Amino acid sequence: MINSVRNTVFSVLNKNNYGYISPQDFNLFAKQAQLEIFENYFSDYNTSINKENARISGSEYADMTKGIEESIDTFSTIRNFDQKAFNRYLTPSQLTTGDDYYLLNKVLAYTTFLKGGTNGVSPQPFTMIDSGFAGVVSVGDIAVNLFTLEQTIITNVSNTILNLEDNIFPPTTGNNQKYSIFKPENYEAEKVTNSKISMLANSLLTAPTKTFPAYSLNTDSVTVLPKTINNPGQIFSQYIRYPKDPKWTYSTLTGGQPVFDQSQSDYQDFELPISDEVNLVIKILQYSGIQIREAQVVQFANLEEQKDNQQ
Repeated sequence: MINSVRNTVFSVLNKNNYGYISPQDFNLFAKQAQLEIFENYFSDYNTSINKENARISGSEYADMTKGIEESIDTFSTIRNFDQKAFNRYLTPSQLTTGDDYYLLNKVLAYTTFLKGGTNGVSPQPFTMIDSGFAGVVSVGDIAVNLFTLEQTIITNVSNTILNLEDNIFPPTTGNNQKYSIFKPENYEAEKVTNSKISMLANSLLTAPTKTFPAYSLNTDSVTVLPKTINNPGQIFSQYIRYPKDPKWTYSTLTGGQPVFDQSQSDYQDFELPISDEVNLVIKILQYSGIQIREAQVVQFANLEEQKDNQQ
């Protein structure tokens, strides 16, 4: 979709020789446009819910809330948190999970730790190799790769080999990576402000337990109570991540113009649904008009945006 968007933007700009936008500038504008549309999903969702409550929203094909929910759900991710220190766990970031989070929708805790160790040299995919699994681990338990923070369900158990539903320990690259195994029972942790977490913990009546855990959010981590929840990989979250930065890539120049090449290693398409292609074009034109100091381009894009919002 990114090449289609760029071609449309350039067609508008070149119609009256408004100017040229370099690939670097286009990628910057594309990133900002995608972020703006992504963040608008949440305000649009709130508006749509209010319309439903006021009974001025449609159903079936006219159910706008469902479409917005589906767009948001494409960014929904479930990941385990990397342990920072004891009962503190690092929130999703480029360094830990490979993406930044927009919203921690749910923070959950596995309450029963079964076994931890290091995966051995596994020649087969969908397996883990270690010793002492028999009598400790059962089919249906959860295995967590503490390096990639991926989790999966155990499908078969022997004393030295576990079969997995997902290939979270691929042969060679998954060798010698640490793991944790938990019972599948998990409980959602309640979010508590930092000003109240200590008071909550010291109360005999409201102190968090394994079945009613709580957490407070810090700059780059969550602190989980009770403190008995302190094993690597024991905390995981369903969160909404930010979309990846789009990047239009090229490899050669023809007639002085870059030629699109999506085979480049750093190529990244837009992650928004194709229904947002028009919005992307409009917003990139707005940024482009400002960059080339062409008021007519900005006015055209603003007018198109107003028309789109009225629909």
